[in-house]
Amino acid sequence: MKLDILAIAAHPDDVEISCAGTLIKHIAKGYKAGIVDLTKGELGTRGSAKERMKETEASTQSLGIQARENLGFADGFFENNKEHQLELVKLIRKYQPSIVLAPAKFDRHPDHGRGAQLSSDACFIAGLAKVETKLGGKLQQAHRPKAVYHYIQALHMEPDFVVDITEYLEQKLNAIRAFKSQFYNPDSHEPETFISTPQFLEFVTARAIHFGVPSGIKYGEGFVTNRIPALDDVMVLM
Repeated sequence: MKLDILAIAAHPDDVEISCAGTLIKHIAKGYKAGIVDLTKGELGTRGSAKERMKETEASTQSLGIQARENLGFADGFFENNKEHQLELVKLIRKYQPSIVLAPAKFDRHPDHGRGAQLSSDACFIAGLAKVETKLGGKLQQAHRPKAVYHYIQALHMEPDFVVDITEYLEQKLNAIRAFKSQFYNPDSHEPETFISTPQFLEFVTARAIHFGVPSGIKYGEGFVTNRIPALDDVMVLM
């Protein structure tokens, strides 16, 4: 299956928090989108990897994406090396996305920054014909996405562009809420974390307002580019 957009995340729920609105919006427009989670989030303070996988299934249904895979890298310890790059290259070549949405270039969690560079490097390597990979015993064709855009996570970054998600904010929040073990639950007796406070979903909404209002919209998601995009038609910026 060829995807138009492939979002890559260090942990299940990263995409939901940071760029789910963008995926939902483009699916509504008829594009095909998918997610690759690098780890199962097994080092998370709350819940377990098994719970996260069940929650991921629920979120996937909420998002309406066409594909989702988990590479099972070691949470907290995966590296941007040849072994990990080639595993990700296989999925980039499998889905042949035009656009990749990658983790934040830097963030409070070190997996996010490593995931950002791993994603960017794998996208480049996937386009090198002399780098051979096989999937299901078949030799894959080289494929390089047209663009890699980094979504913004916990730490603030000024976006290079913003996507209007005003119509899709509630669906995005529902996808986040699917991860019941991770976010606020008044009945939970597990330790409180950065994302489990009652204020965290308020932060997600406030971030959407912060990105949206200066652009003349209600809610937005921001992205950082690796290179300046070139336009054929300035009217698309209206």
